[in-house]
Amino acid sequence: MSKRTMFPSWFLSVLLGAALALVSLVSHAGAHEIRPAHLQIDQSSPGRYTVTWRTPTLSGMRLPVALRFSEAVRNVTEPAERNLPDSIVETRIIEAPDGGLSGERIEFVGLQATITDVLVRVRLLDGTTSTTMVKPSQPWIEFAANPGPFAAARVYFASGVQHILMGLDHLLFVLGLLFIVRSRWMLFKTITAFTVAHSITLAVATLGKVEIPALPLNAMIALSILFLGPEIVRVWRGQTSFTIRHPWIVAFVFGLLHGFGFASGLTALGLPQGDIPFALLMFNLGVEAGQLAFVGLFLLLIAALKSIEIRLPRGMELVPAYLVGGLGAFWTIDRVAAMFGGLA
Repeated sequence: MSKRTMFPSWFLSVLLGAALALVSLVSHAGAHEIRPAHLQIDQSSPGRYTVTWRTPTLSGMRLPVALRFSEAVRNVTEPAERNLPDSIVETRIIEAPDGGLSGERIEFVGLQATITDVLVRVRLLDGTTSTTMVKPSQPWIEFAANPGPFAAARVYFASGVQHILMGLDHLLFVLGLLFIVRSRWMLFKTITAFTVAHSITLAVATLGKVEIPALPLNAMIALSILFLGPEIVRVWRGQTSFTIRHPWIVAFVFGLLHGFGFASGLTALGLPQGDIPFALLMFNLGVEAGQLAFVGLFLLLIAALKSIEIRLPRGMELVPAYLVGGLGAFWTIDRVAAMFGGLA
């Protein structure tokens, strides 16, 4: 590898050796994490609430999770179901004891056996709202009298962090960029360009200004990863190209595509229109935090291991290109096949 390259050659193999352990998971990963379930509780009168419970469906199968209220809460109306293209919506009216839900618990039976989160939003008569994300590790929620002003911010921020860290295709694209950049200044420009680009399209897509169908979008995101594989080979050979000279431009162009992918993670929460601006801000900050954490970890590993002298065959330096290009090709073929299969 050229001496001008930012990363020592032995480190590429060490890092990619660890990354290859994830391939079995990556190869089966979808474009993004599974959509969350959504529980909306609106107070309609003192002691009465309208409950809307939306569970996502996958291949026509509903999420095997059921609501369980405490014994003190009774149904005023029986649950009524509606089947939507991507989910099942159940609506009912409940009555809580002593005129409120404070201190009451709702359990999500079966959630612990899934990898799906549940977004819970409560809106009271006085206009107060609260937002909580329930995890499979704790499949229940107990309503507090005052959830605090930062509860919703924490939920949307954490969702952004989770989306980038679970979005293995996005992380693989960033990883490919790291193998191409040749200086810390260029790294700063490249990551900044990627951030600005996906922030733009995340906003316009979430606000409903522009929409790209999911199947073609996923195929184009996979193609952006495949594109970086040959560029890493050129770096290894000491060659140059437009991408190697100006990686920040390529990061910006493809970042526009990835932003539409990030938007799916936010729109999947099923937010009311009034919540979108604040949720968009916090979700985007979470995405940036997760992305910077990934890059920071990469640089810390370099700093920790740069003094170790390991001699490996020169051909091992091509492992990054094989990983990025190979998985990019796999995803591209898989998603193009899904796209045409969906059109059939």
